[in-house]
Amino acid sequence: MTQVDHSKMANAIRALAMDGVEKAKSGHPGLPLGAADIATVLFTQFLKFDAADPKWPDRDRFILSAGHGSMLLYALLYLTGNKEMTLDQLKNFRQLHSKTPGHPENFHTSGVETTTGPLGQGVATSVGFALAERMLAAEYGDVVDHYTYVLCSDGDLMEGVSHEAIALAGHLKLSKLIFLYDDNGISIDGPLTLADSVDQVARFKAHGWNAVQIDGHDQAAIAAAIKTAQSSDRPTLIACKTTIGFGSPKKAGTSKAHGEPLGAEELLATKKALGWDYGPFEVPDDVLNAWRDVGSKGAAAHADWQKRFDALPAEIRSEFTRRNDHKRPAAMADAFRHLKKKLVDEPQTVATRKASEIALEVIVQAVPEMVIGSADLTPSNNTRTKQAVEVKPGDFAGRYIHYGIREMGMAAAMNGIALHGGFIPAGATFMCFTDYARPAMRISALAQIPVVYIMTHDSIGLGEDGPTHQPVEHLAAMRAMPNMRTFRPADTVETAECWQLALENTTGPTMLALSRQNLSPVRTTHHDDNLSASGGYELIAANGKAAVSIFASGSEVEIAVAAQKTLAEKGIPTRVVSVPSLELLLEQPDEKQKAIIGDAPVKIAVEAAVRFGWDAVIGHDGIFIGMKGFGSSAPAKELYKLFGITPDAVVEAATRKHNAA
Repeated sequence: MTQVDHSKMANAIRALAMDGVEKAKSGHPGLPLGAADIATVLFTQFLKFDAADPKWPDRDRFILSAGHGSMLLYALLYLTGNKEMTLDQLKNFRQLHSKTPGHPENFHTSGVETTTGPLGQGVATSVGFALAERMLAAEYGDVVDHYTYVLCSDGDLMEGVSHEAIALAGHLKLSKLIFLYDDNGISIDGPLTLADSVDQVARFKAHGWNAVQIDGHDQAAIAAAIKTAQSSDRPTLIACKTTIGFGSPKKAGTSKAHGEPLGAEELLATKKALGWDYGPFEVPDDVLNAWRDVGSKGAAAHADWQKRFDALPAEIRSEFTRRNDHKRPAAMADAFRHLKKKLVDEPQTVATRKASEIALEVIVQAVPEMVIGSADLTPSNNTRTKQAVEVKPGDFAGRYIHYGIREMGMAAAMNGIALHGGFIPAGATFMCFTDYARPAMRISALAQIPVVYIMTHDSIGLGEDGPTHQPVEHLAAMRAMPNMRTFRPADTVETAECWQLALENTTGPTMLALSRQNLSPVRTTHHDDNLSASGGYELIAANGKAAVSIFASGSEVEIAVAAQKTLAEKGIPTRVVSVPSLELLLEQPDEKQKAIIGDAPVKIAVEAAVRFGWDAVIGHDGIFIGMKGFGSSAPAKELYKLFGITPDAVVEAATRKHNAA
């Protein structure tokens, strides 16, 4: 092993970070300069990882929640020998197609555990990582035994989601979760005292954490704090008092070091102050070799783990690997096929939230890695199956999580559970509370994380709770989010199909929009194929050439079916197209899309939501039967009449336009 002084190891991080930001003329040098000592102690003395295999399942997870300091992480990946993180990548920081984007992206850069940047998301996601580790260890024993370390900033801890995250982690006693807080007292506007005076150590203690304050530039103090945290019975915050822009003669300790390059003159002055007498992106051989030794020393722990893993029975090894590779059980497809046939043979008039519960009873048997939860709405979301066992503080054998009233914290934790590997998380709340969960849901979509959002009470059909709880614009908002698959099923069979599509989607999240009110069965014939897979399909054909096409989703499909019957009786050939996923329909190849939409001269969309998005199907001159504003407080049936979302309204509009043609 090459022996090099700690300060030289830390200064290599600082120098590369400064050089990358300076070359890009963009970025955040302050955090890497200030937190380099913390990172050096963590990586050289504690972090269990193997640079040759960044996805080794039992590695410690390092999450840079303060994603604006991304050059710290990129420098560490290069120095420790990550094969994809070359010196050229550091030189191309923030440039097109580089592995070094402005904020870390897990789907883009090897060695990055989760996409961070929106402050608070990393700390909240880390709770899911730590929880998944404990749950997987409860199932597989000592082949799962690692820590989750988080480097977070003042901004992370000011964001509201941090409250949700640390409260949940403290409650569950996630003892292998360790926060390293870069306590530099500076934000973009200036001193933190401009806007904040929270005692973070006291705050974390109040949430059931261990919490200490140390000098973040004292390597011995950092090491002692981490060692103590590793043996704790609860999560730990180590508040590391640091100087932002450490070493910069003119900018250290000021907001000027936060989000802009130091400038050529100040960069040279900083290197001189640090005793770093090397050119841009230059790391002396002894320092680089010492860092490469750090990157390779985990190979021994990796090999030891491999021996323990290989000693497991073959079927356990195979199942562990399948789950960590996000592959679905072979039995899943048959389970859904049998469920669909049973639902056709034994039709039920139930809310789709209940239909989801029926599906989940089958899913948890066929898909053992399912982890389900709710943000304190379990009886309303219908997410708890009959055999479900709760996850409890210190007891992680269960598969049902009570997240509490923490919608964004739940969504972020699910991101971490999925990214950790070994589980498929699904979490529920009311659909209007996607507003609370949205920032974490956006990370799900951006970072290509396979989680399932069960959003019930999906329209004015929830009734008496009124417009505060009645989503009208939320379907359009979710449909507009790239890589977020949104389904709104019409009955039990469609709900099963949408659940199947959600679980088959391993490159992004899915939202299921489910009704509170009971819905009549509309699928009365069994099909082995998943008809919902195209986003839309012809549910009822016209008698002859169609004069009217009615498109609907969810609870409004039965309205379309009733209207079709009346129109057909009036001699107006009408077809019904069920559209469980509008955006999936619009992603179909042109010919398939045209075949599903058809060429009927009168096109009507029916949905208890706003029109936005439907013009792509019905055209600007198409008829929309739905909402133009917010809802009201009354029983559901009265609200549908009040807002004119009825079979009679569809018939009247279709007849008027048909006769005018």
